[in-house]
Amino acid sequence: MGLTSNKVLALTILCAVLLFVGTVWLWPRLARRNWRAVSGRVGLLLATQLALFACVGIAVNQAFGFYASWADLMGTETDQGVVVDHTASGQAGSPVRLVGTSQVHGLGGSLPRTAGQVQQVDIVGRTTHIATPAYVYLPPEYFQPQYRTRTFPVAVVLSGYPGTASALVDKLHYPRTEQHLVRAGRMRPTILVMLRPTVAPPRDTECVDVPHGPQTETFFAKDLPDAVRAHYRVGKQGGWGILGDSTGGYCALKLAMHHPGTYAAGAGLSPSYKAPIDPTTGDLFQGDQKLKNRANLWWFLAHEPAPDTSLLVTSSKIGETDYKDTLKFIARVEATNRTRISSIILDSGGHNFNTWRREIPATLEWMSGRLGEG
Repeated sequence: MGLTSNKVLALTILCAVLLFVGTVWLWPRLARRNWRAVSGRVGLLLATQLALFACVGIAVNQAFGFYASWADLMGTETDQGVVVDHTASGQAGSPVRLVGTSQVHGLGGSLPRTAGQVQQVDIVGRTTHIATPAYVYLPPEYFQPQYRTRTFPVAVVLSGYPGTASALVDKLHYPRTEQHLVRAGRMRPTILVMLRPTVAPPRDTECVDVPHGPQTETFFAKDLPDAVRAHYRVGKQGGWGILGDSTGGYCALKLAMHHPGTYAAGAGLSPSYKAPIDPTTGDLFQGDQKLKNRANLWWFLAHEPAPDTSLLVTSSKIGETDYKDTLKFIARVEATNRTRISSIILDSGGHNFNTWRREIPATLEWMSGRLGEG
C-alpha cells in the first residue's frame, strides 16, 4: 500500500483506536509497582502516542502532498534521476512519452461533464538528459475541429519542495480552475504543464545548473519547452508563462527573469528570493560565485539588465514569513522601469494549499492576459 493510499490512513487509525482501547482495558492490570507493570504502561502509552502521530502525519501528507511514496519519505527514491534515453539507432527517442490519460470532470451547473484531458507523461531533456514525470492538461478546445490548426499558450506549473506533481491536479485543482475561468471568459484556453522542480530526487536543486550535477535551469529553460513543442500544438515565443508555489515560486520568478525570451510571464506564490544552502540542497554552486550571485534575485536586480518580462508575487500580511521581503522585491522591480510587477497580498493566510487555492484563479487570469496567442 502506498504512502498516500486511503487504506494506509484507515489502517493507521484502526491501530490507534485499538491501542487506545487496549490501554484503557489493560491499565488496571498494570497498576502495580514492579518493573514489568511500569514497562507495560510506558510501552502502551508510547505505542498509542506513536500511532496518533502517524495518523496525523499521514493525513497531513495526503492533504498537502509533501511526499509521494515511502521511498520519497525515506529519501531513497532514485528511479527518477538523471537518465539518458536512446533508441537502438543511437538517436534520442521521443522527449515526451505518454503514460496515461484521464478526463477533467466539471462540478455541475452549466459546465460540461468533461472539460479537457489530463495526460500523465514522462519528459526527457535532450541536452540535459534529465527525465521527470509530469501532467499535461489539454483544454477541450484542443480537440475541437475549429481549433485543429491553432496553437495554444502554455503555462508551466511547478510544485514546492518536496511536493508532488499530482497534487497540482488533485489538491490545487489547476485544470478545474482553468475550466471555470475559461467558461467565465476570464482566461483563454491554455495548456498546463504541471510538474515538480525536484527533477533529481531527493535533492532540492532550486532550479540551478549545478556544476557537475543536474542542469536543472537549462532543463526548464530549454529542454522542457522544446519537448512540449515537439509533441503538442503550442507556440514558439510570447505564449509561455511559468508559475509555482514556495520553491516552485522562486524557480518561476528566476526562470522568467533569466530567460524572458522563453517565459513572457512568471508568478511566484509565497516565493523565496534566493536559493538556500541546507542538507536538502547540498552545495549547489561548488564555489562558482557568479552562479551563486545569479541565483540570488536581489543581486540579479541590482547588477543585471532588467529583463523584459512580467512578474507576479503573492504573500499574506499575517501568516507568511516572506511578507516584508515581498514588499521590498516589488519596490526593487518597480525601480527598474522595465520589468513589470504585480502582486496579490492577502490579509491572512499561511504557507499552505488553502492559501494558494485562494490565489490561483487570479494568478491564472493575470497570466492569461500576458501571454500571446502562442
